[in-house]
This record gives sequence, C-alpha cells and structure tokens, in this order.
Amino acid sequence: MRILFLHDNFPAQFGLLGQHLARKGWDVTFGTQRKGAAMQGIKVFNYAPHREVTANIHPYVGGFEKAVLAGQGLARAALDLKKSGRRPDIVMAHSGWGPGLFAKDIWPDAKYVGYFEWYYRHDSPDVVFESGDAQPLDDRLRARVRNAAIHSDLVACDAGLCPTEFQKRQFPDCFADKIKVLHDGVDTDYFQPDPGAKLVLPGLDLSGAAEIITYVARGMEPYRGFPEFMQALALVLKKRPEAHAVIVGDDRVAYGKKLPEGDSYRKRAEREIDLDWRRVHFTGLLPRAHYRQVLLASSVHVYLTIPFVLSWSLMEAMSAGCAIVASDVEPVREMAGERGERMALVDMKDPAAVAAAIERALIDRGFAQTQGRAAREAILARYAAEDIYAAKEAWLRAL
Repeated sequence: MRILFLHDNFPAQFGLLGQHLARKGWDVTFGTQRKGAAMQGIKVFNYAPHREVTANIHPYVGGFEKAVLAGQGLARAALDLKKSGRRPDIVMAHSGWGPGLFAKDIWPDAKYVGYFEWYYRHDSPDVVFESGDAQPLDDRLRARVRNAAIHSDLVACDAGLCPTEFQKRQFPDCFADKIKVLHDGVDTDYFQPDPGAKLVLPGLDLSGAAEIITYVARGMEPYRGFPEFMQALALVLKKRPEAHAVIVGDDRVAYGKKLPEGDSYRKRAEREIDLDWRRVHFTGLLPRAHYRQVLLASSVHVYLTIPFVLSWSLMEAMSAGCAIVASDVEPVREMAGERGERMALVDMKDPAAVAAAIERALIDRGFAQTQGRAAREAILARYAAEDIYAAKEAWLRAL
C-alpha cells in the first residue's frame, strides 16, 4: 500500500500514523512546506506557493487564494513525483489550507481522504461563546466564504476523518456520511503517570515545590482562557504560599483576533494583575520531553478553552494521570465523562470558580488522584495511539 500525506506543517497529525504504517510495510511519503523535515520510515518532499496572496484582494477570499496557491504548489511538485513513477493508492490531506485541492486531478485513481478539523460558521460555538448570537452581516458573509477550500475537499474526497464527535457536528449534515470520527491517538506509554516526578528544566528547578499548577497552550489568548486563568491564579497564589505556576506556550495569539503590534495578553496580565510573579514561570514552547516533565510533575493541570478544536494537551494530560480543571464546554464534556468523573468542569468566565476548583485539587489529593486515574483509564480505553493507528490502517485498507 502506498500512501501520501499532505500538510503545510510537519509532522502534524500524520507523522506518527505514517511511521506506524511504515512499520507495517506501507510505502509512506509526506509532502510539506516545512523545510528540513525528516522522520524515520517516511520519504519527505517539499512544496511551496510560487507567490504571495494578491495585495488588496477582497478580504473574504484571501484565505481561499492562499489555499489555491498551496494546492498549485503541491500539484507542480506532484508532477515531478509522477515522472519518477510515484503513484499513491491513498492521498490524505489536511483540509482548508489547500495542499489536497488538486489531488484527484493529479492522481484520479487514488482514494482521497480529507482530514477535516473545523467548519467555520457565523453561529459556530466558538463565535457564539465569544460574541453572542448576533453577528454583523459582514462577519456572516465572510464566515460562509471561508469554507470554500473545505467545501471543495468535501465534494472531491472519497472519505473524511475528524478527530472528535464535537468537531464533526460543526459540518453540514449533508456531508455526515463522508466523515468518520477517529482521534489522532495518544502515546499512552510516553505519557503515563510517574507519582515521584520532579520538575527540573533548563533554567528552572522546581524539584522542591510542594504544589505545581500547570497550563499549556500554543499561545496566550482568550480562545484558550489565558486571561481568566491568570485572574484565577492570582486568587490561588494568595491562598497557597507554597504553590508555583508553570505556563507553557508562546506569548502570541494562535487562534482568534490578534492584538495591536507590541501588545499581548501576557503583557496585559503582568501590567494589570497583582500576584507574586516570582512563583509564575513562563517556559515558552518546550521540546516534547520537557513538556512531558511538566505534565508528570503537575499537581493540577488547568485546561481552559472556548468551544473549539480540542487540544492534544488535554488528552496527554489525561494520559499522564493529571488532576485536571477544565472548561465546562461541549468538546471537553466529550472527554470528561457523563458525570464529570475524569476532571473538574468549571465556568471559564468565572475566575473565582476556576480558582476554587484548583484549590480543591491541591487540598484534596485523594479526590484529585481518583479523577486522574479515571482520566487515564478513559484514554487507555478509547484513545491509545496503537489502537487508533490499527483502526485507521484497517479503515484505509477497506477504503
């Protein structure tokens, strides 16, 4: 079996699955815009747009032109692959960014699988959570056109994948039969509890800390509840003099509207919130091994999010057996259990409630450990990577 993965980034959602398939004897190739990408068992090539998006293009369609340019760049690179005899049985591409737009034109006999992560609507849960039901007409029109590349993939693909039921529910019902829900998978051997773990990173030694509150996100932004977390943290640190906080992520906005140049939500927190900053440790983005150490040493892990794409960090924290305080929103409830037995669910917009849940986890260690065990058991039962990869392989072969 020959499979070609397409994603602007690398290894993204496909790298570890690709390695699994390679170990099973598949011929695996990965096309990406990331230079210097490499992974054992996978052949990698690069594609790139030949120019930037047109200056002053209509704001509704700038994203679509960017996707088309990416797809065109991939098509040009793919023609060179065809000359060398490379003909995949399956092409799997991340939908929305464009690399798979013309896959069926280049390889009409291959099965095309779209990886569908999010469908944009003016009334999607994230938009309503942030701004309410009433959206300006301009925003409504922009949201509809934003799905142009995704619509093209939905029509062209032979089948689609989506990581969670919540995310699948955002797509129009008419495409439901095309989309199968299978998570990306969690490495449960790598992320497994270590009750005696201490946190020692380059430049940060918290091996003597009695309580460590952890927070992980790509950026520090409202989509991932960073402002509310910092307000809650101020309340907790005043009551817990031995507690430290470790915040992993970049000082930027990864999702949602950007702030003016030179401003950031971290800067706003440092300027506006009164707390003991000596016990707040910003690490930036971390290598995988250091990130794992943060989770393993966590006394309580805080995952705040609006109703949006679920983060890998929540699943990995569950696998590590962390006590978790998380937003009471639909994508998190899908992981929390029917009675919230795997984590404490709170109203993200209520920093006092977030703080109270963090304090309970720090005070009642038995309760926290029980929830952590339940969280890991749920990951082992439904989301363990080796089980997920085997299910995906069987599904792809059947396709």
